[in-house]
Amino acid sequence: MLRKILQFVAVVLLVAGLSFLLFPPVSNSIGKQIAKDQAQTFTQKLEHVITEDDDGGTGVTEKTFAKAYEKGEVDKEGYPVDAEGKRTSSTPVVFKMDLDRLHRDSIAYNEALKHAQGSRFSENIDNNELAALNLADYGIFDGIYGYVEAPDIDMTLPLYLGTSDWNMSYGAAHMTNTSLPIGGTSTNAVAAGHTGYVGRIFFDNIRYLDIGDRVYVRNFWETLTYEIAETRIVAPNQSEGLFIREGEDLFTMFTCIPAGDGTFGRYLVTCKRV
Repeated sequence: MLRKILQFVAVVLLVAGLSFLLFPPVSNSIGKQIAKDQAQTFTQKLEHVITEDDDGGTGVTEKTFAKAYEKGEVDKEGYPVDAEGKRTSSTPVVFKMDLDRLHRDSIAYNEALKHAQGSRFSENIDNNELAALNLADYGIFDGIYGYVEAPDIDMTLPLYLGTSDWNMSYGAAHMTNTSLPIGGTSTNAVAAGHTGYVGRIFFDNIRYLDIGDRVYVRNFWETLTYEIAETRIVAPNQSEGLFIREGEDLFTMFTCIPAGDGTFGRYLVTCKRV
C-alpha cells in the first residue's frame, strides 16, 4: 500500500514538474497566436467597412455606427444583428464615415502636439493610461487602433490607445501625448510594451532588432513601413527619446530592461519611415 502511495506521489510530482517547465513556452506560443489572431481580426474588420454607397448586403443600411445602432442594425459592439437582436456575423463592422472622422481627428491631434507636446507631458505625466482618442466614439469597441509587426523577431501585436494595465496586458500600447501612429512630418508615435510578462511575449525581443530591420505599423487606412534607426538604453526619467523631432516621421518602441543593479532602465528602439 505504501509503495502505491509513493508511486502516486512520484507521478504527481513528475506531472507538476513537467507542467512547470512547459508552462512558459506553451503559454508564450498561445499568447503569440492570440496576438496574430487579433491582427487578423483587425484586417477582417477592414474588409467589412460600410461605405456611403454600400448596398446593405450585410443587413446594415445606415452609414454611421450611431444611426445603425439606433435603428437596431448593429449591437452595442458593432456586430450586425437581425430583427431579434441576434448577431448575423462573427466580425463587427466599421463605417467609412466614422473612420474618416477618426482620421481627421487623429491628424488634428498630431498637429496640436507639434506645438504643445512638452507642456502636455509635464501637465499629464500620470495620465498616459488614458486613450488619446476614445475609439468608442467612432464605433470601435475593442480599443485597437492597429497593429505593429517586426518580422525579424516574429512579433505581431495589437496596438491599443493608452498605457492602461488592461491594454498592456494584451498588446502594445500607444503612449498618450505622443503622435498617433498615422505617419506624417514631425511625428513620433510611441508604443510601450511589457518585457518579462508572465505567460506572454510582448516587447521582450525588441532588443534583438538590428539597425536597418523593418517594422510595419498597420492602422485603419494604410500600412506604414519603418526601419530601425537607433537603439539605446536610458534612465526612466529620460524622456527626450519620446518627443517629436522636427521634420522626421518616427515610430518608437520602449520597454523595461534590467539595469544590472536591481533597478530598471528603458530600452528604446527608434524607427524612421521609409
